[in-house]
Amino acid sequence: MLTLEYLAGLLDKNRAAAAARVAAFSIGGKKFDFNAQPAVMGVVNLSADSWYRESVCLSADSAIQRGKILAAQGADIIDIGAESTLAHAARVRDAAQNSKLIPVIKGLRAAKIQVSVETYSPAVTRASLEAGANILNLTGTAASKEIFKMVAAHDAAVIICYVAGNNVREVGHFDLSADPIPLLRDFFARQIEIAQRNGVRKIFLDPGLGFYYKNLQDSAVRVRHQMNIFLNTFRLRELGFPVCHALPHAFEFFGDEVRCAEPFFAMLAALGKTDLFRTHEVPRIKAVLETMKVWQG
Repeated sequence: MLTLEYLAGLLDKNRAAAAARVAAFSIGGKKFDFNAQPAVMGVVNLSADSWYRESVCLSADSAIQRGKILAAQGADIIDIGAESTLAHAARVRDAAQNSKLIPVIKGLRAAKIQVSVETYSPAVTRASLEAGANILNLTGTAASKEIFKMVAAHDAAVIICYVAGNNVREVGHFDLSADPIPLLRDFFARQIEIAQRNGVRKIFLDPGLGFYYKNLQDSAVRVRHQMNIFLNTFRLRELGFPVCHALPHAFEFFGDEVRCAEPFFAMLAALGKTDLFRTHEVPRIKAVLETMKVWQG
């Protein structure tokens, strides 16, 4: 059971980290001050393999329309991807991804909506940035130097995801034997250094909680790990950059009410000082964040 005593102890041990501030920057002409206000990223999936049916759009027109609806509901950024991260999902060739992504990027940018593209492919990165994408949601490490150079050349932002492998489709195990934050901090510190050395200045950090780590298939183990990371997010903010979280679902616990899972996890993520919430449920997450602001008066 998550208790008030646990939260109090977590804060007592990490008071300096709780006061950490992160970089503020503009994306696509829009200023983001994460120290004053978190942001929300809505999801549009262009892959039929994606499990969250409400987010799947199999035509450019429907994807653009969903992106516009999410923006109207309060999403600051729309994240699109053309290959599912699920382990059983089919790999999608770069050319096929680009054929789906490019029309959607152009359509959303024409509507002045900030666009993020999720990929680990250099070819998809290049095509997406040239089409006007504002953010690269980087789900791999194998080609990070090359990709960071492209991001810098387009004055774009990058979301650096924690990936224990070459890319999100090839991850192995997550180390659950100790406090996970030092492991994440070391990984992100290395990637930040590489990104900055290659000219990137706009950076988000994402612990990759939605990825298919083989030793997190037990639902209780996985949810406990996710909750732990959410509540400890503020410790990663000491690296100086905003933290992004993809909100999970805990099917085994929520069952038919699975669409309520992301709002529940959003509350924990907000307590941990998350800066960017990636969600399929934009109105629900906006409601959670607005309700929590009531406490500030």
